[in-house]
Amino acid sequence: APPRASNGSREGAAGTWLRTQLAPGEVITAQSGAFERDPQESSTTDEELSRAGSPGSRGGSGSTTPDYGEKRLPQALIIGVKKGGTRALLEAIRAHPDVRAVGTEPHFFDRNYEKGLEWYRNVMPKTLDGQITMEKTPSYFVTNEAPRRIHSMAKDTKLIVVVRNPVTRAISDYTQTLSKKPEIPTFEVLAFKNRTLGLIDASWSAIRIGIYALHLENWLQYFPLSQILFVSGERLITDPAGEMAKVQDFLGLKRIVTEKHFYFNKTKGFPCLKKPEDSSAPRCLGKSKGRTHPKIDPDVIHRLRKFYKPFNVMFYQMTGQDFQWEQEESDK
Repeated sequence: APPRASNGSREGAAGTWLRTQLAPGEVITAQSGAFERDPQESSTTDEELSRAGSPGSRGGSGSTTPDYGEKRLPQALIIGVKKGGTRALLEAIRAHPDVRAVGTEPHFFDRNYEKGLEWYRNVMPKTLDGQITMEKTPSYFVTNEAPRRIHSMAKDTKLIVVVRNPVTRAISDYTQTLSKKPEIPTFEVLAFKNRTLGLIDASWSAIRIGIYALHLENWLQYFPLSQILFVSGERLITDPAGEMAKVQDFLGLKRIVTEKHFYFNKTKGFPCLKKPEDSSAPRCLGKSKGRTHPKIDPDVIHRLRKFYKPFNVMFYQMTGQDFQWEQEESDK
């Protein structure tokens, strides 16, 4: 059984492990409060959310569905992780006729909770009976309050987490920030408290998000594992139809989004979405996706792999799934 933190203690096995020495010469430290939520980057603005929730709005969902039905609170959420492939998953599942999803990130359970459930409902697209309402906000997975808040909305909410090799995820996260703030220090500088001693800075959000076992312990206090689907960000690129089959099964949907919906774009290096009956060009993710990563010192990557390995193993044990990130790295 996956280790659960008691409700009396906010820190479980992963949190305790993080505060111990994993290997000689590689001490991992975390400052007090290091795992509190920090503001997540998002392209969603209040203005966009206001438009999404306005009368007559389609809630940011596909334009092919007539604007009737009623607005409902979501029955399923894509809760993480940042730079894991959540946008690709959202766009793919929105191709299903029985799914309506808001395109912007509402950030209700982390930033906008005080606005209340009616505000949240109003941001959602209208649905017909039998359709599923969804949204995605990747920062939920690392927000301490999110599991309790979602559970209080509806304890049977289905949760989807897109996970990716935490080392490449961290570099992708840094690359996104770098594109907006070119003046920030190098990845190597930010990743360490003390590089000479090998002290990884686990309080830096780019590193912390990838300690999946730590965050999952928080969710397992409120939701059974059967209500959480873990999607591989890597397989979402190499076998999108296979991963989407799992998503559709999990949501209780007929498998309508299949290999016919995907076209691999060699330039971007990942699949693009198309409608099988549509002759128009495939729809690819925007220029903010698939950015070229800066070259990182191989020694830093090696140290990060050592840092993440025990947490990855714990995550595999907790979920019952082996994402083979270590094997993937040994193949390089």
